[in-house]
Amino acid sequence: MIRIGLYSEDRTLQPLLSSALGKDFQVLLESDGDGMDMLVSNGGCDVMILDLSSHRDSLRERIERSRLLIASQVPAILMADDGLRSTAFELVRTGAFGYCRRPPSVRDLKTMLSRAYENSSLKQQLNTVQKPLDESGNCDQILGSSPSMQRVFQLVRSVTNLNASVLVTGESGTGKELIARAIHNLGARSSKPFVAVSCGAIPETLIEAELFGHEKGAFTGTVGAREGYFEQAGDGTLFLDEIGDLSLYTQVKLLRVLQQMEFSRLGSNKLIPLRARLIFATHQDLSKLVAEGKFRQDLFYRINVMRIEAPPLQDRPEDIPLIAGHFLRHYAKIFQKPMDSIDTEALEMLQGYPWPGNVRELENVMQRAIIVAPGRSVRAEDLSLQLQEDDVASFDGVVDIGDYQPAGSFERQLRDYKIKLAVAAVRENNGNKTLAARSLCISRAYLHRLIRLAETDPSFVEQALRETATA
Repeated sequence: MIRIGLYSEDRTLQPLLSSALGKDFQVLLESDGDGMDMLVSNGGCDVMILDLSSHRDSLRERIERSRLLIASQVPAILMADDGLRSTAFELVRTGAFGYCRRPPSVRDLKTMLSRAYENSSLKQQLNTVQKPLDESGNCDQILGSSPSMQRVFQLVRSVTNLNASVLVTGESGTGKELIARAIHNLGARSSKPFVAVSCGAIPETLIEAELFGHEKGAFTGTVGAREGYFEQAGDGTLFLDEIGDLSLYTQVKLLRVLQQMEFSRLGSNKLIPLRARLIFATHQDLSKLVAEGKFRQDLFYRINVMRIEAPPLQDRPEDIPLIAGHFLRHYAKIFQKPMDSIDTEALEMLQGYPWPGNVRELENVMQRAIIVAPGRSVRAEDLSLQLQEDDVASFDGVVDIGDYQPAGSFERQLRDYKIKLAVAAVRENNGNKTLAARSLCISRAYLHRLIRLAETDPSFVEQALRETATA
């Protein structure tokens, strides 16, 4: 139901509009400006109708009041008779959503109200998605338009104001902490502290004191009391990264905190309530660690209430130009070096690379490319992409390149060789690209890119097929 805030002194207008608009609309009448201000500021309406024709105030006062209401985040539709049409059009130019005659056409008014509501909803959704992307000055942005990243955004939005535990999983370098920060920034705790802790970076002998804090004299070497990370987070968010690296002993301590929602410092019996929201992350398979007896099953169930998987960069190649472009602009500004673009061949190389280090590796590659590039554009020869030996080994025995004679730069030779392998795999699997990708140990999306590169040069495809046929 769309809530309509009607600003009018004509009290007969509310029942007429309520009856005409039907059950999908609720009309709330406010006859004075202060009451309308209160309705808008409290979020009591989704769309406003400002009746310019029924007020006893002077025209100037009505216009000023309308301008103030139009400046709010709630879309406004102006209703006026023909004598005030030019005034209404002027207000539309200054920000009102639209204008309708008085008395209105019910069909046109319904359409205008629905469009105003949809437009406002879309703007709110866009702001919700962009907020975690734009708040950082240190490249801690989540970027991506691929379906997998859109699913991540959807899950992030769904858990922002829930106090349930969230487990973020994914390979190293995929941006798990960025997802945790997005959850924090979008929720009601955004103004509170965000404390990030890497469990694997703290020695086992210190992890308990670091998490829970300690009193003076709690153990040798302590010269005073200290708040732990649980206290430092306060009413904000505590992000525990690499949770799979915790020892079984520390896991028991953490489980008790999650069950009782309270903890105590080392050397103290005073219980401190847990106020922070907890978000966990790991690059390991926790269910496998549970089966191996390295991670407590009851703790796994406690932290795995809501799970968000950060997709590897190799599985979303369509996002690579967007992310690379972001790093280009960001580091060009930091290095004070004017850079305009990434050329086509360089982008092809970036999209064809498997990215074992994910976004973190792409960031490092772009930093180096900006430094070494002699001009204003990043070229293929400016990129430093390390070929993984394991990737080469996985191709052994798929096809014998025989008398293949490479030509051109090393990168071009490597690309041509990969294309030949892709063409051969598709042929050997009778055109089944899923099986072909599996046989090469690469993603189906990566195989498609290689095939598309081959299709741009028909003579290359014919040559590759002849060679694979005789291999």
